[in-house]
Amino acid sequence: MTDIAAVIFDVGNVLYHWDPRILYERLIEDDRALDAFLRDVVTPDWHFQHDAGRPFAETSAELIARHPDHADLIRLWGDRFIDSIGPAVDGMPELVRDLDAAAVPLFGLTNFSAEFWPDFHAREAALFAPFRGIIVSGREQMVKPDPAIYALALARFGLAAEATLFIDDREENVRGARAAGMHAHLFRDARTLRAELAGMGLVAAS
Repeated sequence: MTDIAAVIFDVGNVLYHWDPRILYERLIEDDRALDAFLRDVVTPDWHFQHDAGRPFAETSAELIARHPDHADLIRLWGDRFIDSIGPAVDGMPELVRDLDAAAVPLFGLTNFSAEFWPDFHAREAALFAPFRGIIVSGREQMVKPDPAIYALALARFGLAAEATLFIDDREENVRGARAAGMHAHLFRDARTLRAELAGMGLVAAS
């Protein structure tokens, strides 16, 4: 049995579904136009700048200059970003509650815009209530898998790497956590995660 004393969760696509398509499929009716907009305009690399701390006002102005015909849709990214975040991932609210009931310290480490985080965190206050701390990359101006952000999390939360489990849906972020000395789980679904946590003695098996 692995001796885990604390768990650090990623947020997007671990605790909550996140996909820009959730927002823009309501605004762009043609599927091919929607695919092209998501692929060529509001790209993952463009959005990653927000996670790293760049203001939306700057990134949107640059993007609109390159794609003036999509100016209104680009601006809506800032106005309605919270609408790109879907419901909680099936089984995860229950798993968070069970870990909290077992007195397992819970923390968060998320690549997320500092501007967009407060509204989302407020909307989902109930699920995040048990968390003792959450590091938001945009506030720190460093992102996973930068080794510095894992070091920051361990130091700020007062955790020993070898007694910490990190959970993320991206392989590169999981590798980063392991390089920092943490145990790490590549998230696919709540059932698989629960089985691993049960094997560590942290929660009951389903």
